[in-house]
Amino acid sequence: MKSEIILIGPIGSGKSTIAELISMKTGLPRRSMDELRWKYYDEMGYDRDLARHHYQREGCWGIYRYWKSFEAYAVRRLLSDHDNCVIDFGAGNTVYEDDRLFHQVHETLTPYPYIVLLLPSPDPQESLQILNARTDAAADGRDSINEHLICHPSNYALAKFTVYTKNKTPEETCDEILTWVQSQE
Repeated sequence: MKSEIILIGPIGSGKSTIAELISMKTGLPRRSMDELRWKYYDEMGYDRDLARHHYQREGCWGIYRYWKSFEAYAVRRLLSDHDNCVIDFGAGNTVYEDDRLFHQVHETLTPYPYIVLLLPSPDPQESLQILNARTDAAADGRDSINEHLICHPSNYALAKFTVYTKNKTPEETCDEILTWVQSQE
């Protein structure tokens, strides 16, 4: 059985902060997809000029669409390279409009029992309002990307546990996750 704790969720949901806290409390190393993804993207022939072109022409949505196949590959590669750790995925690493890519990621994540979705609230509109207040998400269409990430069914299908963070400190959220993990062992 896999022992990694994987945190997923939209932009600004607290994945990095909570992963760092879990790492400190458990002694498990932290691995961040946002930091490690570039070498995996490069393995697939990532074209930075083409990415820049997509971003300049279409903003965040353009780069979001361009990254999809790279993100699915990065999920598989990161999990094959790292074990017994806490992993915070990027916001888009678990949301796929392409069923083929979603099934690849779903198959990759199936053996991992501790996949935690972080959301501010069970109410999608309230979650979006809270996340927009936390980040500069309204810049360049990222608010609509976050709305998409919140409403799309992928995260809900992949998560084994959802934690709502509204009115909780990061430490309380961390403790809730660790209590759940211990209850599953």
